[in-house]
Amino acid sequence: MKFGVISFAHMHAVSYTKALLAIEGIELVGISDPMEERGRKYADWFGTTYYADYHDLLATELDGIIVTSENALHKEHVLAAAAAGVHVLCEKPLSTHIQNAQEMIDACRKQGVLLQTAFPVRYNASVIRAKQLIAEGKLGKVLAMKGTNRGRIPGGWFIEPSLSGGGAVIDHTVHVADIMRWITGAEIQEVYAEVDHMISDQLIDDCGMLTMEFDNGIFATLDCSWSRNKEFPTWGDVTLEIIGTAGTLSVNATSQKLHVYNDEVGYRHHAWGDSMDARLIRDFVASIRTGATEASVTGEDGLHALAVAIAAYRSSEAHKPIAIRDL
Repeated sequence: MKFGVISFAHMHAVSYTKALLAIEGIELVGISDPMEERGRKYADWFGTTYYADYHDLLATELDGIIVTSENALHKEHVLAAAAAGVHVLCEKPLSTHIQNAQEMIDACRKQGVLLQTAFPVRYNASVIRAKQLIAEGKLGKVLAMKGTNRGRIPGGWFIEPSLSGGGAVIDHTVHVADIMRWITGAEIQEVYAEVDHMISDQLIDDCGMLTMEFDNGIFATLDCSWSRNKEFPTWGDVTLEIIGTAGTLSVNATSQKLHVYNDEVGYRHHAWGDSMDARLIRDFVASIRTGATEASVTGEDGLHALAVAIAAYRSSEAHKPIAIRDL
């Protein structure tokens, strides 16, 4: 099977490409990047061809493409891949605007190609186990959730709104909003948020606090800030606490630990598994190999998560809750 990568602007491009090359029967045809020095560096590193123009890469009859460009360029690259009949794995957030994300979904569906949103946290062993326990009724009825996704303040295009679409809120909301939806099977219908820049000198949001209401009555909060300091013990801080009528479950996706407590027993589970990125890439490749008609994590999943982030920004500006249906 033949694959390519469009842009190494996002740091996930490296781990995704490594994971791709670890799969038997995969040929990395080439890498395209508008920055020639960066593109040639990674092409040499991975032993493949550098393409200055991504259209030339897409013309090589690929089976799949990984899009890890700046957020604002996702639409352009995904539409081009769809037109070339190439299945797409697109880095999160799917886009910077809801309408653009919908156009990407529609184009891929029209051309009969997969559009998978890259949400690696879904492939975390602890998160997978949490979903299983909830499905088994171990917590009873889920009432509320509390999540965090705190990171370090980035640089480069991540703090340039024209390329990123926003700061910490769009960067970190989408991961946790997605696993909240996936674990519970419920949809977020309303968002209230406070968004600001308080931690750095950058004139872009670096902190956000969201409250969300789901269509089945679940209430959730999320801290999606760039507030993790350099001495923090793990590379990330993605956590989720879920409260049910029969127990409480807490997940630390970064350290891959899960705890369940109820009136009868305390349960601790260390759920170390394969790399989230490796599982994500293997799933994307498997979907293509098996002729799946829909990706495991769809473009629609990416759209739903993006809508939560967009609603958060609008809520903060308007100082009131925003209904997802009104976006």
